[in-house]
Amino acid sequence: MMLHIPGLLTPEELAECRALLAAAQWEDGLTTAGGQAALVKRNRQLAENTPTIARLREIVTEALLRNPLFFSAALPKCILPPFFNRYEDGGHYGNHIDNAIRYAHGSRMPVRTDVSTTVLFSDPDEYEGGDLVIEDTYGTHEAKLPAGDAIVYASTSLHRVEPVTKGARLASFLWTQSMVRDDWKRHMLFELDMNIQKLRAQVGETAETVALVGHYHKLLQLWAET
Repeated sequence: MMLHIPGLLTPEELAECRALLAAAQWEDGLTTAGGQAALVKRNRQLAENTPTIARLREIVTEALLRNPLFFSAALPKCILPPFFNRYEDGGHYGNHIDNAIRYAHGSRMPVRTDVSTTVLFSDPDEYEGGDLVIEDTYGTHEAKLPAGDAIVYASTSLHRVEPVTKGARLASFLWTQSMVRDDWKRHMLFELDMNIQKLRAQVGETAETVALVGHYHKLLQLWAET
């Protein structure tokens, strides 16, 4: 499943992030690349010792946790601290699949990467190229989103960032371990949740909507790993 979340960040949060990133210290993005990814990754990344990275991570993580679309789609059990990257001067990230297991900086606790998320800080008219291209069982999808928006997709998807030929593309990327490991099951739960909300808006709280909510929670109870 691939999901576009518009307006994840408030205008105030976006402005603060952009200001912090403008004064940030960047390093070679290969510092977090696995063996296969290192062959196709050409970008810069916010250094872990940057004083402002904690505040940036706080803003992005809190925005995700309060967003009902993200929660419904990802059903988060654990969200790894976000990273931040910068593409310019032909920077790109070729076709790759994210590592199945990752560790937070300084931690030995393994986290399964079920769901990948990208949050944009640059508007599309600020750079050329830089499309996020995702290939999954539903086809090939291209995303070039407004600043403050997010895209959520299965970490098992083949994906890439096209070369940025002009300007700079700044973004955050992160991984979530879901309570529901299987992408198809998460997709079914998300669709059921969205349709329940639409029915409630149309007909209010009825015996049928209450029953559907019950079915949703029975499936979540059956599939969730807590």
